[in-house]
Order: sequence, then C-alpha cells, then structure tokens
Amino acid sequence: MSVVENAPDRTPPEAARSVDDTRLLPILSVATLLLSALLLFLIQPMFAKMVLPKLGGAPSVWSVAMVFFQAVLLAGYAYAHLLGRLFGRQRAGLVHLLLLAVTAMTLPIAIAPNWGAPPADGTALWLFGLFAASIGLPFFTLSASAPLLQSWFAASGHREASNPYVLYAASNLGSFAALFAYPVVVEPLLTLKMQAGAWSVGFAVFALLVTAVAFVLGRGNGVTGAAPTPQTSIVSATDRLRWIALAAIPSGLVIAVTAHLTTDVAATPFLWVIPLALYLFTFVVVFRDRPWISHATVAWLVPFAVAPLAISLVGAKVFWLTTIALHLVVFTLLTLLCHGELYARRPHPQRLTEFFLCTSFGGVLGGAFAGLLAPKIFSGNYEYPILIALALLALPGMFAGGARRALTKASPWLALALALALVWYVTKQQLPASLEFPFKALLILLTACMLFLRQRPVSFAGLAITGLMLTTFWRPGMAPIETARSFFGVHTVVDLSDGSARLLFHGNTMHGAERLRNEDGTPVAGAPEPQSYYYPGGPLAEGIAAARGANDRFKNGFERVAVVGLGTGSLACYLRGEEEWSFFEIDPEVIRIASNPAFFTFLSRCAPKADLVLGDARLTLQASPERYDLIVLDAFSSDGIPVHLLTREAIAGYLSKLTPHGVILVHISNRHLDLAPIMANVAQSQGLIALFKEGHPTGDVMTTLRTASRVVMLARTAEDAGAAAQHWIAMSPDPASALWTDDYSNLLGPMLRAKFGS
Repeated sequence: MSVVENAPDRTPPEAARSVDDTRLLPILSVATLLLSALLLFLIQPMFAKMVLPKLGGAPSVWSVAMVFFQAVLLAGYAYAHLLGRLFGRQRAGLVHLLLLAVTAMTLPIAIAPNWGAPPADGTALWLFGLFAASIGLPFFTLSASAPLLQSWFAASGHREASNPYVLYAASNLGSFAALFAYPVVVEPLLTLKMQAGAWSVGFAVFALLVTAVAFVLGRGNGVTGAAPTPQTSIVSATDRLRWIALAAIPSGLVIAVTAHLTTDVAATPFLWVIPLALYLFTFVVVFRDRPWISHATVAWLVPFAVAPLAISLVGAKVFWLTTIALHLVVFTLLTLLCHGELYARRPHPQRLTEFFLCTSFGGVLGGAFAGLLAPKIFSGNYEYPILIALALLALPGMFAGGARRALTKASPWLALALALALVWYVTKQQLPASLEFPFKALLILLTACMLFLRQRPVSFAGLAITGLMLTTFWRPGMAPIETARSFFGVHTVVDLSDGSARLLFHGNTMHGAERLRNEDGTPVAGAPEPQSYYYPGGPLAEGIAAARGANDRFKNGFERVAVVGLGTGSLACYLRGEEEWSFFEIDPEVIRIASNPAFFTFLSRCAPKADLVLGDARLTLQASPERYDLIVLDAFSSDGIPVHLLTREAIAGYLSKLTPHGVILVHISNRHLDLAPIMANVAQSQGLIALFKEGHPTGDVMTTLRTASRVVMLARTAEDAGAAAQHWIAMSPDPASALWTDDYSNLLGPMLRAKFGS
C-alpha cells in the first residue's frame, strides 16, 4: 500500500497483472469507502443530538459541530498525506491498522465523562472541546481512511486507477445515504443507545474491510501506476489558493443556510442534515468525467434561482415551504457551481492527497468564518448573503477579461451596495410602512434587470449583491432599536414605524411586545399590559388564573412561581401580591434586553425583585432548593422549542420541584410542529392529566399585538387544574406518537401532523 512515488515504474509485468486482473480491488475499495462515509456522517447528527440537552437545544450547536468536523477532517487528510510521504507501503498500512485498533478500544460513542456544564462565556470553545474529547479519535480515523484508500487505489496499477477521484464521488454517495437514512430510518426507529451500539458494529466491519484491502494490495508486490510527466505534476500556489477558495465558499454556505432555515423550526438533526446532504450530493454529481448535470447548465440556472432569492424579503413567513425550497435550490446550485470548478481544476492523481488537504483546509476556513467568526463580528446573519455573493464569483466569465477589468465593471454596483449598507449602519433607519408597496415594486424591477443581464456575469453579480443588501438591511414598517447576537441566536428590538409599540424578535419570530402609545397617541401610563402570546384572556393568562383559583391555599396568590424562558418578561405582569417569581433563562442577551427598562418595562414595573437565573433550566431548576406552586415552560429558540425540555425525564424533573397541588403550563405554540400529542403521552407516563387550550385573537397582529397561542396544562388531579378542567380540552394519549425521552425523540411526525393533520 503506497501513494504514487516519483520514481519510474520498475514493477515486474506479472506483479502488475496480479493486481490489475483482480476484481476484488475496486469492489473492496468502493465498499470500504461507502461504509467509511456512512459511519462518518452518521456519527455527526447522532452525537450532536446527544449533546443538545447540554446547550439548551441551540441551533449554534450544529454550526460549532460542523467547524469541529471540518477541522478534524483537515487533520485526517494531513495525516493521510504525511503517511504516504514518510512511510513505505507495509509500514503505512500497519500504522493505519494500528490506529483502527486503538480507535475500536474507545467505543461505543458516548459523551465524555466528567464534562461539566457549559460556561456562560466561551460556549463555542467548550463545545469544541467536548466534541474532541468524546468523538475526536473515531472521527479522525474515519476522516483519514478515505484519502488513504483513494491514494492506495491510485497507486495500485489497476486499469481503473487512472481517475481515483471517482472514488471520492462514491465516498460522498455513502455520506449522502447516511444523512438521508438518519432522519428517515435511524432517528425514528432507534434510541441513541441503540444507535451507538449499531455504529460500533459498523466500525468493526469497516476495520475488517480495510484489512482486506491491505491484503489484496499487498499481493501487488508494490505496484505503482505510471509516473506522471513533470508538466502534469506541477501545482502552483495560485492553483492551491483556488482549491481552497472554491472549497471554502460552499463549506461556509452549508452552515449559513442551515442556521437561516432551522432557527424558526427547531434545532434538530432532522433539519440539520438536509443542507449537508445536498452539499455532499453535489460531489457525487460533478466529481466524475461525465457529470450528471453539466457545468454550463448549472451556470445557466443560477441566475433564475438567485434573482428571486436576492430580492425576496428575508424572513417571509407566508408559503414557508416554498421559501425553504428556494433557499435550498439556490444553495445547491451555488455549491454545484463551486464544486464543478473545483473538479475541473483537479490535479494529477499523484497530487491527490495534497488536493484533498487543500480542499479540507478551505472547508475549515469557510466553516470557521460562518460558524465561529461571523457570530462574533456580525449582529445578524449577514454571513449568508456575503457567501452567496462570493459564490457568484465562480460564474464562468467573471474574470474573462482579467480581475482588474471585472472589478472595474462591477465597481458601480459594489459602490451602491456598500453605500446602502453604510447608510443603514450609520442611521439604523428603516423605510416607513407607507413605502412597503413601492419597495416591493422596486425589488420586482430589480429582479427583471437581473434576469435581463444574466448573460453578463459581472453585471448580474453586482445587481444580485445590491438586492441582497436591500433585503438584508432595509425592511419597511419597523425601526431597529437594538440587535444582539449570542450563541443562541439573533435578537432584534424594533419599534413599529408609527411608534405605537416595541417588539422583540428572535430570528424571525416575535418573542414579546409592549405597547408604547394608546390609540389616541398618548404614552401608556402605569404597568404595561402583556401582549403577543401573553395577552389577558389568552390561554396562558387563563391557565395562571385557573391554577390560582383551584386551591384555597392559593387564594392570596402563589408562594413561588418558576418561569422557564424570559423573552421580554411579559409574564411578570401576572405577579400578584407577595408572590416570588423566578425566571430561568439560558441566553445572557435576553436577560440584558428584558431587564433594561430602556427596551422593555415588564420586569422593572411589575416584578423588580424577580430572580433571574442564567443557565439551562433543566440544570438550574433542578439545582434550585425551592419548590414551586406553578411552573411555566415558555422556552423558545426563535419558533422552535428545545426538545430536551419536553421529554419524560424533563417533566419528571419539573414534578420533583412542584408543590403537591401545583401545576405546569407548557407553551407549545409553533408554526411547523404539532406538539400537543407529544405532551399527552409524556403526561400519561408521569401519571398526570393533560388539558389543552388554543387561542385565536382576531385582527392584525401588528395592530392588536396579539398572537395565536397553544398551551397545555399538566396537573396531578382535575381539582388541581381548577376551572381549566371544565373549560379546556382533556387530552388522551396518542398511540400514533412515540413517547419522547432523553434517549429518543423524533420531529418528523409532529411536523407532518402540523402540515397535513392527523
């Protein structure tokens, strides 16, 4: 086993035939690569799901995980490159087989023991260390195996070894299969413990296959392919930089588009794997002599997809499935564009490991930019449009007349785009609501111009960047007051254009609102009235009132109340008398915003003595020495509810902190998931009754500030539920929905039920 050597081929003809004639080598190589990729990309969503409860279900878990995977992939490729350079055939094989044996001793996959709670600051670095300690070695071993096997095959002298890059496409086919199988087969059918056990068995089979490949190659007696000519083996620094850039842009895009799409649904491997699967599938499509879709066709399609995306209002909630599909189509086409250029610039197989080393380094750069650097330097998800703009530079003809000429042509558009961004950054002003229609008309006109100029890549790219700037920064009807980005997402405080109300958005979902002016224009005096999901008479307000009236002990109010999730602090205004309220919030930025009366006054006016506890509620609430008469679960990550807060074990933990006649209110409003049956099953597992109430206020939400809400009350008896036992819907367990536990959860069912009904 060895990579291509620079020395001329002196292998005896009979030895060459012994390898060339065997049918086992390509079959074994493909099977081993497929299994390697399958294991590599099953471990990613599996382990990410294991650690989600430690990070409050934040979508950023996947962004950091992706950067970790790319960094270890780079280390694996570097190991493969050095192994081929430093050792001969037998020694290289023995070293790698020894690494496989050591890795097998660390299985099964599990979270590293004695790994404490994440810190309030430096969460990304903490998570990076957790991944390294838990799955660093298995992931490294599998990462190194793919380029090693391809280089060994390239050096085998086999008649099909002239283009080992086809094996890379086969490897990515295995990766795609793994990512498709995880949400459809693995996650719905197997618990996490069962998944880890099955993965260990797969690794054992993989080790046996690598040993078999080593044995078959050993029969070749050191066979190598024909040495390349000096011209084919020359690689310049410019070539390497192009490989790095063409790999970096799609790598950053897969993280950016995933963060953009999953923030409003839920942080779950089911949704994470879709962009990553498409990313890997593009390698299968183009890394072949005859790509499934030609590079020219991809370049022709790009403008028709990018144009509507560039001018669409970011965060539109109407026709959300269509919006998601559009983002995924654009992402796929731009990735095909970059990877097609990458394959066209591939070097001779002698440089195979160097090529993969450079592309892996580019992947780390792109991932680090989107997953680590961007959240630190941008207050919003601005890396997404930036990466789309950079991907457009791969369009054929962009630099046909030289970089200087292309820059000259694009300079007017770039100047306009930068001016728009600068004006917004300095003034933070938005367009008034009265200009919404003219603004949309301008965007439609811009789309038409982009499509008209699609044959001129420089002009098209300039217009697209301008459109991206417009829709990223300028939105009619709202004026931004504060934008803050943390590990847990982007928080935006905005005023309505007429100054009547102030709203808090997490991603594209409103997390609370406070009315600033009455209908007659006078400022609101006194304690603010809860709005959005928390409006008087709504399910949450009704549930709190029912719990208070259920027991004589509560006639003067509860003794203690725990609220999981702070938002704007709206629920604080339901505090009565001497009640002691505690809010458990994982995001320090939310605490900063809600407790600042310059932004919202719910806490300062209604509950100035409320206890604000920073950290994940499953840990901090369990650590509390108190017991509570009412626990309200109101934790959201944009529109998604952290899954680990709704499992059987989570509810059992809340019950241990509940007084004998206390109740739990669970806020389950979600545009994409029907979680009511899940809560009914969890309630049955704990011997509780589950009552359901849905509120549908009339009128426009921007006028009334009231939003539809869904709430489940969990109580030990009907008497503890008070009036809710008569007026709310009693829920029965749903046999069609599985019981969610810390070891098993599946969002596919709730999503399909929300979309198509039971």
